[in-house]
Amino acid sequence: MSKYIDDLNWRYATKKFDASKKVSAEDLEILKEAVQLSASSYGLQPYKILVVQDENVKAQFKEAGYNQSQFTDASEIFVFAHQTDFGPELVDSYIAHAERIQGLETGSMEDYANMMKGSLLPLPQEAKAGWTARQTYIAIGNLLSAAAIHKIDACPMEGFDASKFDEILDLKKDNLHAIAVVAVGYRSEDDKYQHGKKVRRPQDELFTTI
Repeated sequence: MSKYIDDLNWRYATKKFDASKKVSAEDLEILKEAVQLSASSYGLQPYKILVVQDENVKAQFKEAGYNQSQFTDASEIFVFAHQTDFGPELVDSYIAHAERIQGLETGSMEDYANMMKGSLLPLPQEAKAGWTARQTYIAIGNLLSAAAIHKIDACPMEGFDASKFDEILDLKKDNLHAIAVVAVGYRSEDDKYQHGKKVRRPQDELFTTI
């Protein structure tokens, strides 16, 4: 069995973190880079990730998160917020950045920009929000895998009052909405969930080879 598969078997949604253990600055940068490198449709990454360490903010999260201890005991809380709406600026900012990074002349990617705008901008707002949400979950998956590889515990969470998170972080002004969070840190020795066998659907039910 590969080390990667071993790492995925090691991870679980940690319910109880050891509040005395913190993720190092070096490891935190690795997690952030893993999220940064996530696949995204057209490469647009229509979301923002807020990495929360402030204990006062984490306490507010706990109150808005049904008193779950992960919010205050984990080392960091990654808040994934997707864009609920967007216009041509989403494409334009990406194209300008891509031309700079790749050393291209300004305007050389205009055809690609127009293709993206023709595909995305006519969508109704609800469809735009659904698309950006799906892109965000790809990034969440990358964070969970990277954390497992580096033996950092993580707990993806949707059980919180998202509207209150939006208020705490002042997200609405930027057309952002907190869709999910990932608590990262290190498991407590007395978290009983770490000892349970991983339960997943068997491959013969999950996969069909054609």
